[in-house]
Amino acid sequence: MRNTVRQELVARQLEEQITARFPVGQRLRVLDVGPGQGTQALRLARAGHQVTGLESDPKMLRAAQEALATEPAGIQDRVRLMEGDGRETGVHFLPGSFDVVLCHGVLMYVPDPDPMLAGLARVLAPGGLLSLVVRNADALAMRPGLSGDWATALAAFDSPAYTNRLGLTVRADRLDALRATLAGIGAPLHTWYGVRVFTDLAVDATAPESADERQQLLAAEDRAGRTDPYRAVAALLHLCGVRG
Repeated sequence: MRNTVRQELVARQLEEQITARFPVGQRLRVLDVGPGQGTQALRLARAGHQVTGLESDPKMLRAAQEALATEPAGIQDRVRLMEGDGRETGVHFLPGSFDVVLCHGVLMYVPDPDPMLAGLARVLAPGGLLSLVVRNADALAMRPGLSGDWATALAAFDSPAYTNRLGLTVRADRLDALRATLAGIGAPLHTWYGVRVFTDLAVDATAPESADERQQLLAAEDRAGRTDPYRAVAALLHLCGVRG
């Protein structure tokens, strides 16, 4: 459920921003840095866009390639998957090469995100959209606190470091810090959403009992992710910057 909520809400929010920013029917050039299994990349390719996926993990790259192989030939032709580090976009792409750049669930693995974000902004065309999904450091105490892990909750108030569900020590980001970074790299924050306000503690195997319940769940999460003060305590933040 947690991944379903994340992928569905981010897809809706991304479509909303693309629709508002670009003419209907325009075929966009999209870069997905760290596409994982290719969920968002394939959605965009199905919508007619040209998508490049840049993945540093060979295992995840194979997973994306396997997912792509199940798609019709026309969609496969619109997707290019390549191995590479998102911190080195300047090595792979010319400035202004893309209309949309996605970086979802990647920054938590990068000790210093600012140089990487500057590189992502450079490959954006003027007016292009930068879409980031990050762990919300301002709500880092929520998950352990609601689970009764008081020591971890107290530590989360003072440090952006945390241990994720894979057992890896990673870091979260604060909205105000990213707002300042985006302004500094010429892609100021246009809007932001919260993702997983209510379902962050859901067990991985949990699923809604019916299609109607699923729609209600997504509607509640969607509403909360757009509404203060709920979105500020979401597990994830979806930030959308626009290249000046």
